Amino acid sequence: MINNIETQQILDIAVEAGKAILAVYNDPKQDFNITKKEDSSPLTIADKISHEIISDGLVKLYPNIPVLSEEGKDIPYADRKDWEYYWCVDPLDGTKEFIKRNGEFTVNIALMHNNVPVFGVIYIPVQDLLYYGDKDSGSYKQVPGQAPIQIRADKRAADWVAVGSRSHADAEEEAVLDKYPITEFIAVGSSVKFCMIAEGKAHFYFRKGPTMEWDTAAGQAIANFSGCTVETLAGKALPYNKPSLLNGSFLCRVKHN
Repeated sequence: MINNIETQQILDIAVEAGKAILAVYNDPKQDFNITKKEDSSPLTIADKISHEIISDGLVKLYPNIPVLSEEGKDIPYADRKDWEYYWCVDPLDGTKEFIKRNGEFTVNIALMHNNVPVFGVIYIPVQDLLYYGDKDSGSYKQVPGQAPIQIRADKRAADWVAVGSRSHADAEEEAVLDKYPITEFIAVGSSVKFCMIAEGKAHFYFRKGPTMEWDTAAGQAIANFSGCTVETLAGKALPYNKPSLLNGSFLCRVKHN
């Protein structure tokens, strides 16, 4: 529990949103009502349904904590720059994976304090699996209704597994990867990559291409509190609540002992 936030309440909201997404996903007659966002990335009816469930749930439980969501992002910087606490939400991370029906999409909810993720939950609807972490008690994975299992990063491995998108790495990406003892690469969609590193199934994730703050906030919390670091290429903390909500390049990796 952080700032009187009840973990179970947030897990329940994430699962409720994920179940609603899954109902759309599993409907063979559903064409997803796909439209395009300003950056030409896809938006589906499931994104909108999930946003409404999460936003309504958070506002009802915690009316004094504002919500910054991918589907409710048009909040002027002047209005949000002095927020002490806020929610950073991606109602459906991995929309392209959702449309492909490959199962690699998630619900992401993070609590931010002074622009740092202090709690995060990721729900993978197709697997019915939760990952969550907070700064006070560490990171966990849980099948809803069952006991949570604490997870920790694998800091002892001599050979590292890297996770990333399915796009081919360019020369700059190869130069970053070459600095680490990476012997295997796994292509994975959405914020599942952070979860794999947090539970020791992978060790490294480099992202050069553009992401938004809600793509990384929950995953960063889970990774950080399992013993990983998420940072810019300059070795600095990934900044949040910027005038532009676009992330620069970053990497997530296990911390060296």
